[in-house]
Amino acid sequence: MGNPEGLALLQSLGAKSIPVVSKGEKFVFAQSIGDVVEFLGLDVDTRPQLSPAELVAKYDMILEAASRHIRQIPDDKLGGKILDRDRTYRELTYHIFRIAEALLDSANGAELTVSYYSDNPPAEMQASEQIAGFGDGVRERLAAWWVGYPHKSGDAVVKTYFGQKPLHEVLERSTWHSGQHVRQIVMAMEEFIGVKPENPLTPADFAGLPMPDKVWD
Repeated sequence: MGNPEGLALLQSLGAKSIPVVSKGEKFVFAQSIGDVVEFLGLDVDTRPQLSPAELVAKYDMILEAASRHIRQIPDDKLGGKILDRDRTYRELTYHIFRIAEALLDSANGAELTVSYYSDNPPAEMQASEQIAGFGDGVRERLAAWWVGYPHKSGDAVVKTYFGQKPLHEVLERSTWHSGQHVRQIVMAMEEFIGVKPENPLTPADFAGLPMPDKVWD
């Protein structure tokens, strides 16, 4: 998306969002690893390693860590751009929780559209404490949803912009997606903001999730 030639190629394929994997003029959304494996003809088991209950527990831990670290970021740093992306710290931290809201809405029957992932925080949400407080509310929603959710096997199918998918798969993807951004926030705090992250998550905390090897590409 930061490369004009790459963006032109993406648009020529007809893809409206990233990530995608392409072969010639054909492509598949890479939101679903299973779809990528099928598209490439690979023999790989992409089913989630963790049960839905285990994923919800992981997600709760990740959202708690996100709120904790966001509260450490000085308000005057929130408007800065993070590395080579056209995204501010304010937008990225809000995005972590918006991913979880997309999951919850889709589990309740709404379609998970790509717009969830590009939403920006409302104008009144300017301070770190406001974003973290919003995150606390999303975390409470996640916990309450799971307690009352009747399809705990994860077999229920939800509507997403990359197809009809089992909730189990969307739950896993949402969990590691938010988790990867928490890793990026921790890296940015250490290397660019000059703040020591309080009790950062470890590789053991992410065990069982298909996390990328790199914190940033």
